[in-house]
Amino acid sequence: MKIARFEQGGTIGFGVVEGDRLRDVSGAPDLACGIEGFLAGGARAREAVAAAAAKGREIPLAAVRLLAPIPRPSKVLAIGLNYADHVKEAGLETPSFPVFFNKQTSCIVGPGDAIHRPRVSQMLDFEGELAIVIGRRCRHVPAERALEVVGGYTICNDVTVRDWQFKAPTMTLGKSFDTHGPTGPWVVTPDEIPDPQDLRIRTWLNGELMQDASTAGMIFDCARQIETLTTAFTLEPGDIVSTGTPAGVGIARQPWVLMKPGDVVKVEIDRIGTLENPVVEEPADTAML
Repeated sequence: MKIARFEQGGTIGFGVVEGDRLRDVSGAPDLACGIEGFLAGGARAREAVAAAAAKGREIPLAAVRLLAPIPRPSKVLAIGLNYADHVKEAGLETPSFPVFFNKQTSCIVGPGDAIHRPRVSQMLDFEGELAIVIGRRCRHVPAERALEVVGGYTICNDVTVRDWQFKAPTMTLGKSFDTHGPTGPWVVTPDEIPDPQDLRIRTWLNGELMQDASTAGMIFDCARQIETLTTAFTLEPGDIVSTGTPAGVGIARQPWVLMKPGDVVKVEIDRIGTLENPVVEEPADTAML
């Protein structure tokens, strides 16, 4: 099941995506508190929403504006250097332990939303990634049971301001500029993705293929990432774990291929769909003083 959050005529709703159309399920009780409530409900919620979809009005996808599926998760976590080919292109050593960092939740935007090239840097890079969406509150989850706590999967573009990324060892500043967390286009429930380590992931910039890999290339797979994170702290429904990017990022190319205003970046993952965003100069009106 693909659950989308959308806006039409000034009203925000939820829909089950079926091909190039969706079924409006905004009235389903499990969605009263957002997709997080649906994810926490598991199989029972999926059955209830499927029943609502059978009766819901049908809307062409082209007639709605898709929104970030989870606009303000309690946590957005990401991992660095998690594909062997990306480690190689970076000229670094393979990490022996997962290297996690935070992306601030205020960076989240949805499909079609503009990515801002910040006024303080022109070193704006793309990183197409599979994102795990946590489905239930969990702690101390062993790897062999980790996929039980997954509520779904989506796509994340871990947009990075490269010079700011390396100003501090936490990387958080360079990973968290406003608009630098595009996610979507919807959340796909795990029954449609039985093996998250068997997905093709590709990124295009202005129609040119930049990244093309399999999630099988992860150094630390999805289950190991959940195990590591829940050893330290509780994960909650709607939390996003962006699982790393493969080779092909702009900063690793000669010459560099960095994003600039007028560009369009697209990330596609098997069984999920496509996340596409334009790049613009940071608007002058973002100042709040």
